[in-house]
Amino acid sequence: MSNWGQLDLAKKYQIYEEDGEMVGQQYETDTGPIDILAVSKDGKELLVIELKKGRASDSVVGQTLRYMGYIKDQVAEKDQVVKGLIIAFDDDLRIQRALFMAQNIEFCTYKVNFFLSKK
Repeated sequence: MSNWGQLDLAKKYQIYEEDGEMVGQQYETDTGPIDILAVSKDGKELLVIELKKGRASDSVVGQTLRYMGYIKDQVAEKDQVVKGLIIAFDDDLRIQRALFMAQNIEFCTYKVNFFLSKK
């Protein structure tokens, strides 16, 4: 969250707010908390973001779909589209196969840059 403004996502999306309060981090649902819920700046899309350390398994696709279903049913306005994004360090063939059939979910990997500074 502290790096949100540095991400390409921040160009199109902002963290979801209710009554002027940012509530999109660890957004509570009846099936567990969504890591990040964002809304497009034009208000037409809601984005469910699931973060995973290391390699993501195919079970995260079902988890993301559950969250998306909740958002579509309980939060989204009639004309809003709900999409999903899974961010992990790595993937495997199982999650690739599952994502192939989940057209509204994208997958991104992250990289960590490590710098040493002498003092």
